[in-house]
Amino acid sequence: MPREPGSIRRALLAGRRFVAVIVAFTPFALMYYRDRRRFLLFGGSRDVSEAMRERRATALRETLVALGPTFIKLGQLLSTRPDVLPPAYIEELGRLQDDVPPADWNDARAVLEDAVGPLEEAFDDFDTDAISGASLGQVYTATYEGERVAVKVRRPGVEALVEADLRVVRTLFPLLLRSAPPTQRFTLSNVTTEFADTIRDEMNYDHEREVLETVRANLADDPNVVVPASVPERSTDRVLTMRYVEGTKIDDVDALDAMGVDRTALAERLERCYIGMLVEDGVFHADPHPGNLAVQDDGTLVFYDFGMSGTLGAERREHLRDCYLAVANDDIEGVVDAFVAMGALDPTADRQFVTDVLSLAVEHLRGERVAHTQVRDLVEGFEGTLHDLPFRMPRDLALVVRVATVLEGVCLTLDPDFDFVAVVEDAIETEPEDPRERVEALLGETSDDVVASARAALGVPQKLERTLDRADRDDLTVRTGVADENDVLRRLARRVVLGVAASAGVVVTSLCYTAALTDATIVAGIATLGTLALLYRSFGSSGRQRAVREAGQVAQRSLENRGRR
Repeated sequence: MPREPGSIRRALLAGRRFVAVIVAFTPFALMYYRDRRRFLLFGGSRDVSEAMRERRATALRETLVALGPTFIKLGQLLSTRPDVLPPAYIEELGRLQDDVPPADWNDARAVLEDAVGPLEEAFDDFDTDAISGASLGQVYTATYEGERVAVKVRRPGVEALVEADLRVVRTLFPLLLRSAPPTQRFTLSNVTTEFADTIRDEMNYDHEREVLETVRANLADDPNVVVPASVPERSTDRVLTMRYVEGTKIDDVDALDAMGVDRTALAERLERCYIGMLVEDGVFHADPHPGNLAVQDDGTLVFYDFGMSGTLGAERREHLRDCYLAVANDDIEGVVDAFVAMGALDPTADRQFVTDVLSLAVEHLRGERVAHTQVRDLVEGFEGTLHDLPFRMPRDLALVVRVATVLEGVCLTLDPDFDFVAVVEDAIETEPEDPRERVEALLGETSDDVVASARAALGVPQKLERTLDRADRDDLTVRTGVADENDVLRRLARRVVLGVAASAGVVVTSLCYTAALTDATIVAGIATLGTLALLYRSFGSSGRQRAVREAGQVAQRSLENRGRR
């Protein structure tokens, strides 16, 4: 096993990497500052043509490849962040592939044997020629207990290199943050944290195996999808052994046609799988590029490589469902509301511009041709470019965006006229739903609405009085107190609260009855009846009180008249 570097060697490695990164990125920094100040320290800004952006994007991609695994992964991450980079960079970095020649077999064998023991004892047979090589690991084939398996081995020495590079990124980040526009500082900070977490997770094969088995269990009922099973007894944090599943790369359309595979149906199956993972399961494969997707002779879809994955909480999944429903119903305002609810869009953003951008995006997803002039006119009508939009992508949503972006390319390769929105509409409307879970969610939403309404109603008198107190007429400050001798506003607030609670109670009782929740139905029904009784009493008691007051006033006037006589 190669010896792990000590603290001095790690410091020296970080120093060498720091110098290499500074040398590599200095030309880009100078170009950036010249764009802002033509002569660095003075002068106006200069225009940057689209052709110049494309040349710079190509140079950036080549620089990232030259810097090695960590920066290749950084480029792949940035290729999914249109909220950080302009479109030319997004398109160029999207071409990044981390297919690299495998490491020397002797070094890889040392890692493998340190993890699972001598090869002759751990496997029946082992092929020392790697079938694929990547920046963080490489894959071999072997035989274990009579079955063919794929063995993924972490690249020798990659941990020390990645940690040194992350140290360099952390050191240089404050300089980048200081020169970044204020609107992008929050996003850049998120990207840096996201990148460190993502690359560490991808190097941890224990984490990958857990995700693989979770997704495999979630898709177990679908006979048209296969996720290779892992072999736990031959897997560690540095080695992952899986059952070997053969298949044809999903973008090899000629081979798929020769096999008689319906490519449109295959694209629909792939899209449905991801909708289920995102909206229902909450654990998803986050790297659906063609190298990680294959097709068997009968059209069965095969998933490989779960190194890049994501998880979504219940609330996030519900918001994502709302977003999908809005897309399916052409409700662009609903899509914007979903983005705001997920914290992915600044609520103070230019809503009209965002709506127009998303309208074009939905047209594109429907397979309609969006003219370049439409996009250009839209961008020119807004002071900036699309990456200036106030999107604030959290880590989990950034991975969802990555999935959507890569998946679009795969599906359009299979079917150039693929209608994403039609598949989303059908999948969202037909997917099974647990009525108990839906009732619980609605109960939570209803209780929140009741509380909010009650607080608003009870706050009306105080807010009204404060507003009137602060009314200013030129140099004259008018302070007006609202006379409420008969407690009208208080009674009105009480009735509003009781009315809202009674209405909510009727809805909740009906939902519980529909879901066959007997105990909950009884409790909700009793509470609703009690609320209705209080509401009725408030009207009756106020009428009696008013009658008593009126009688008292009549008697008082009568006595006063008698006194005058």
